[in-house]
Amino acid sequence: MAATIKDIAKKTGLGLATISSYLNGGNVREKNRIKIEQAIEELHFEVNEVARGLRTNLTKTIGVVIPELNMVFCAEIITAMEDILRNHGYATIVCDCRTDQKREQEAVEFLMHKRVDGLINMPVDKTGGHLKAYQRMGKPLVLIDREIEDMACDNILVDNQMAAAQAVDLFIEQGHKNIGLVVGPQSISAARERCIGYKNALSKAGIKVQEDYIYYGKDDMNSGVEGIKKLHRDHPEITGVFVANHAMTIGAVIGLNEENIQMGEELSLVGFDNRQFARACNPQLTIVAQPTKEIAKDAAERILAYLNGAPRKDHTVEKIKTRVIMGKSIKSLNKE
Repeated sequence: MAATIKDIAKKTGLGLATISSYLNGGNVREKNRIKIEQAIEELHFEVNEVARGLRTNLTKTIGVVIPELNMVFCAEIITAMEDILRNHGYATIVCDCRTDQKREQEAVEFLMHKRVDGLINMPVDKTGGHLKAYQRMGKPLVLIDREIEDMACDNILVDNQMAAAQAVDLFIEQGHKNIGLVVGPQSISAARERCIGYKNALSKAGIKVQEDYIYYGKDDMNSGVEGIKKLHRDHPEITGVFVANHAMTIGAVIGLNEENIQMGEELSLVGFDNRQFARACNPQLTIVAQPTKEIAKDAAERILAYLNGAPRKDHTVEKIKTRVIMGKSIKSLNKE
C-alpha cells in the first residue's frame, strides 16, 4: 500500500500542516526539511500530482515561451530559471516559437490548456495579442528582455540604451569617430533601445549621427554577415562597428572572416553577449554582456512571489545593468 502524508507525519513527528507546506513548495525549517526528505525516501512516498492539482487548482508548472531555443541568451536564462523553480517544487514547460508570431500564439494556448500556474515570455508579438486570453485567467505573467507597452505585468529588461552607449564609448575612448551599428528590427523594443543608445552616445560626444552607418537587419546570424559586409563595402571610412545582438555578432565575425578582414586591425568590433564565442575569437572579441543569471533569478522570484499571494502591480519595469568584457578587438586610433 502506498505511503500517505499521515505516514510521513507519524515517521517524523511533525504536523500535517508542516509536511503539506513542504510538499507544496512552501518554506519549512531546515531541520524539518531534512526529516521530511528522509521519511519520503524511506517510505517511497510519491506525490499524486493529478490529485493535488484537482484539489488545489495548481499544477506546479510554469510555462516559458522564448523566440529561439538555440540562442545562448535564452538557454542560459532557462537553465538558471529552471534551477530556482525546481528548488521551490515547480517544473517548467519550455516552448520555442522560432521567432514566429503564430507559433508563439499556439505555444501560449498550449500552456493554457496545460493549466500552467504562471507564464514567463520573451515576446515576439509586440502587440501582446497572444497574451490577452491568458491574462484574463488572472494568472501571473512576467515578460523578459522585451517590453510590451500597456501590458499589465512585470517587465524584466536590461538597460539597453546604456548597453549601447557603453559600446560606443569604448570606440570613442580609442579615438574612433566613424562608428557603425548592426542592429535588429526596430519593432523589437530591445533593438530599438540599443539604437537610441548608440545615437545618444554619439551625439553626447559631439559626433554626427549618420543613418547610412546603421544596418537594420533581422534578429539572426545572416543579418550579421550581410550587415558587416555592407557597412565595410559601402563605407570604408568606418573604423569600428557595434553589433547589437548576439546572433548578429556571430554573423559579423563570420562576415569578416569571409571577406578576409582582420578584426581589431582593419576593422574594430564590439559584440553583444555570448562569452564563450567571444573567447573563441582571435583576437578575443570585446562584448557587452547581459546578466542572464540575474534576469532569470528576478523572473523566477517574481512568479513565485505572486503564486505565494504577493499583490500584483499594473505595469512594472526593472532595468538591469550590463557590463563590458574586454577583449582585443578594438584598435586604438589615438595618436601617441
